[in-house]
Amino acid sequence: MAGSGKTTFVAGLQRHLREVCGKRVYTVNLDPAVVSLGYEPNIDIRDTVDYKKVMQHYRLGPNGAILTSLNLFATKFGDVLQLLEQRRATHDVILVDTPGQIEVFTWSASGTIILESLSASLPTCVCYVLDTPRCSRPVTLMSNMLYACSVLYKAKLPFLGCFNKVDVANHRLCQEWMVNYDAFQ
Repeated sequence: MAGSGKTTFVAGLQRHLREVCGKRVYTVNLDPAVVSLGYEPNIDIRDTVDYKKVMQHYRLGPNGAILTSLNLFATKFGDVLQLLEQRRATHDVILVDTPGQIEVFTWSASGTIILESLSASLPTCVCYVLDTPRCSRPVTLMSNMLYACSVLYKAKLPFLGCFNKVDVANHRLCQEWMVNYDAFQ
């Protein structure tokens, strides 16, 4: 979900895996519109596709430019996959940071190409990041759960839902709503 803190989550997970777990981590940024990452990606879509030029050239808004940038990048994803397969021998974990536009993974060709390519070649798990402060109302949590189910259904891959920003809002109520229907009402 856009604005849920995926990039910050990836930066923190990368740091934890390296510093606490001693893992060798390789990171890929697939968000062409991100300004600041908080981590140094090994592969960065922004090195290949200029999001702002795509927006101007095709006269698109921000979401359309993100999708088009990913479509352009997907044409070269075979090269990325080849590199990831090589890095698999020297790294323990590959983290892929994505844009938050759900359309990328629910109906766009580029999202399908990227997910299917990754999962065919590498052990792959989708981590759906939920913005805990935004999920503090039942209707918003339910919307997020429906989005998550949409991605899960389309990806058909191991799936992990993660509550983010728990330093700002407690996630326990959201968890309670998920397991106790009476509490959800």
